[in-house]
Amino acid sequence: MVFNQYEFNIRCEWGEKGAELLSPISDAVIIVDVMSFSTAVTIAVAKGATVFPYRWKCDSRVAFAKSVDAKLAGPRGKGKYSLSPLSLMTLKAGNRIVLPSPNGSTLSHATGDTPTFAGCLRNAMAVAKAAMAFGPQVSIIACGERWKEDDSLRPAYEDLLGAGSVISYLDGTCSPEAKAAVAVFKSSRSDLLGMLEKCSSGKQLIEKGFGTDIPVIAALNCDGVAPMLKDGAYVMSEQAHTTDRLLRSIDA
Repeated sequence: MVFNQYEFNIRCEWGEKGAELLSPISDAVIIVDVMSFSTAVTIAVAKGATVFPYRWKCDSRVAFAKSVDAKLAGPRGKGKYSLSPLSLMTLKAGNRIVLPSPNGSTLSHATGDTPTFAGCLRNAMAVAKAAMAFGPQVSIIACGERWKEDDSLRPAYEDLLGAGSVISYLDGTCSPEAKAAVAVFKSSRSDLLGMLEKCSSGKQLIEKGFGTDIPVIAALNCDGVAPMLKDGAYVMSEQAHTTDRLLRSIDA
């Protein structure tokens, strides 16, 4: 098919349709929703928590959280836990949390049986290495945002940036779409925080009073974990342990 980038090992596409199209021909899929689902998942899993992605505002979310013995995250600024990455810093090993989101959670359920990871700036290296353990065909899905007026896809700078950061650590032939994402990452790498604060989604977070999330979101390769979707929940991938030790040794 023309749109599935099948000639290349490393592919990059947008949104739910992109996930549905590329997952069947991929050894692994990496979901990138930098502001803020995949960043929140990475922080939670780094703390040893289990994260259940759930569709946004689904009426059954409360019952589902009870059924899996998990805390239900709420909207930003409401409740102890939310999509705000800072709100998840207090999680502890063994905690279980249901994390509804309009983009990342929805796409997490669109990849079928293909090994699926959550990727962001914080775990770019770790998630790339973990995904490659499943084979050379890796697809990165940038979630994007939704236009309020008609709920259509709004391609978002921060997700293209995050996708590029992950792709920069992958080995293989890149599609033009994947190369474009890497180019965005490389051109922004020297000022990740500044670029994220100035992009549309960053300005929206600041306007809503959540600008303190952005430095957490902008931290590159500070988490050596690769959240992998297993039995409907993101947990730490076994493939990430070696990378985590490597990052710790570099920091030391």
